[in-house]
Amino acid sequence: MLTVHEVIPHGRWSGGAADHITLDHDARHRRRWYYTADHGTAFLLDLPRAQVLGHGDALQLSDGRLVEVLAAAEALVEVTAQDPAAMIRLAWHIGNRHLPAELHPHAIRLRDDHVINAMLEGLGAAVTKIEAPFTPEGGAYSGHGHAHAAHDHDEHCDHSHDHAHARSHVHDPLAEDDHHHHGHAHGG
Repeated sequence: MLTVHEVIPHGRWSGGAADHITLDHDARHRRRWYYTADHGTAFLLDLPRAQVLGHGDALQLSDGRLVEVLAAAEALVEVTAQDPAAMIRLAWHIGNRHLPAELHPHAIRLRDDHVINAMLEGLGAAVTKIEAPFTPEGGAYSGHGHAHAAHDHDEHCDHSHDHAHARSHVHDPLAEDDHHHHGHAHGG
């Protein structure tokens, strides 16, 4: 079985990748997981700690080849407000619910959730449905630029949601032994 112990960040690798893997945000946040890339390359991701695989990162296979990570489009909403004060208020309500959020200069992107959408519209937000890759902000204590904002994870936690993962096939080798919830509600 091919293994991956190293992630090469976007912009720090060149040349062609042997394969690519298209994953949603949840499937890009792993420490140890079996994957089958879009063109059939099977491998075990085995990193020292969980991290978010970014769009354009490369996974170095044990035989030296690279698999490029592509962020899959997901059902999201883009939340906007009439003025900065209203946007701050919306951001407070989103943060108070510990929702994973992707921040842009004049909008906040969230997973599409009809209950959250209705709450935000009730607070005066404009909520526009979009399909786009989702890369929410990392937590303040995550130690790196990206983290799974809805949960705290230890280094052994693999996490799966009941979401479709575009094109690529994902296997959970350690679900019963390695999966721990930490008492937080899911944001989507």
